[in-house]
Amino acid sequence: MWSADEIVSLCCEHYSTKLPRKGMPESGREWTLLAAVIKIKAAPEEDSAPSGDRQKASKEVVALGTGTKCIGQSKMSKNGDVLNDSHAEVVARRGFLRYLCYQLLLAVRGDESSIFTLGAEKGKWRLKPGLSFVFFTSHTPCGDASIIPMMDREDQPCQPIRAEEPCLAASPSTQCHGNDKDHMSKSEPVALDLRLKRRPEENNAGSSIKRIKTENSLSRSSFRAKEKGNRIPERQGGGSGQASQKEEATTLEQGPALSGSASKSSLTAQTEVLDVHRTGAKCVPGGSQDPHQASAQYHSVGQLRLKPGRGDRTLSLSCSDKMARWNVLGCQGALLMHYLQGPLYFSAVITGRCPYSDEAMRRALISRCSAVEPLPPGFTVFSVELQQSQVEFIHSRRLLDENHDPSKGKVTPCGAAISWCAVPDHPLDVTANGSKQGVTKKALGTPQARSRICKAELFLRFRELVASTPEELLPDSLREKDLKTYWDFKRAAVGYQQAWQALRQHVFEAWIRSPRELLQFE
Repeated sequence: MWSADEIVSLCCEHYSTKLPRKGMPESGREWTLLAAVIKIKAAPEEDSAPSGDRQKASKEVVALGTGTKCIGQSKMSKNGDVLNDSHAEVVARRGFLRYLCYQLLLAVRGDESSIFTLGAEKGKWRLKPGLSFVFFTSHTPCGDASIIPMMDREDQPCQPIRAEEPCLAASPSTQCHGNDKDHMSKSEPVALDLRLKRRPEENNAGSSIKRIKTENSLSRSSFRAKEKGNRIPERQGGGSGQASQKEEATTLEQGPALSGSASKSSLTAQTEVLDVHRTGAKCVPGGSQDPHQASAQYHSVGQLRLKPGRGDRTLSLSCSDKMARWNVLGCQGALLMHYLQGPLYFSAVITGRCPYSDEAMRRALISRCSAVEPLPPGFTVFSVELQQSQVEFIHSRRLLDENHDPSKGKVTPCGAAISWCAVPDHPLDVTANGSKQGVTKKALGTPQARSRICKAELFLRFRELVASTPEELLPDSLREKDLKTYWDFKRAAVGYQQAWQALRQHVFEAWIRSPRELLQFE
């Protein structure tokens, strides 16, 4: 058994105590995001033991990443030696690929300490019984999962409205308690002391700002309720699968559902969505676009989005989109699928303390992919467990804004990205602008400038795995085939490619794929 707070505390402790300062935000001026993968090893016979005798599962951080940046299209390399996307979630997952590749190397060499054991098919491996992996992110993933209903004035990077004067009378039950949800009357409309004003660019967007009625939800977001010290019941993890218990524990946290456009809702308590948190990720060309209307009708939900870039447009899909893809195709990628009996899915996604909506996360990571079919054997739209923690990452933007000293300059995201994973050879990797931090301009384009999690380096590790595999353990998909390039090996993972084709055909038709010339390196 484990709790969301335990997972997040473990990740934050690892970040603070086991990593050097290199690549971390400058104190008082910079912020960053944190993500990690945690290995969970269930205690022996945990399910059958009496509740008082159950041991806690062992937990270990096996990959960790920080970062907020990604490079523009013009800086992408045909040699695979530049890290295109340095958002924390992507960095952590790519570090996890290094970890998995090392564990498979141990397996093919006969080392029993590996997390893998032989599967039913020749040359295929599966996780040892009792092992699973949990994914942590300190903030809701950029893109669709970040389009969260706002029931009160809340800070956000692109805040389109501001509050100045009271426009609704407060009922006695809410007048004195503000955001304290325990004092909100269920039978009376919730009072919101706000007068909404459009930003100048919205003055021609249409008529007055609409207020959208919603049902069966908080009148404030879970984050604002927690800000006032009102602790929401903790949700226990461990893959219990008891949906009714999880729903009961999360009812207080969930914001209104948004379907189709951000103005639609499916909940039942009398509250009003004044706006939605904005995401900087833009809808991909060729797909449905944001209406950019006033307040809660600004965004269209469920859409594929590209991460923003300064000047040069990026080709990096949002973290919400990438995590949704992992939840169907697995987090192991195409190359490692050659060696695995089936895809590896994160058993849970834990989000740190931040603005959060369980329904927005569920929509972004699970429900929008539900239409995909048919999938090859072993692949599915995985029903990943979603939880939020009360623990906030020490280098979050909110904490920096709250304690910022103006004399130190303006608040800015940290330009570096840190990757750490549980491998013996160079576990730490710090990058900036897609290459190793601190490399000279002259060294750019050389192996010395590569991030250890760029495509070229991960492909090199995979080729070493193939070369170390005894002939009798070599997967059939790698036998007697003329495979040379990175794309050759990815394409040869037939089941994975079939699943990816089905996902694109039925759900993510507008997904922007990397130009083929960027995948032809050896």
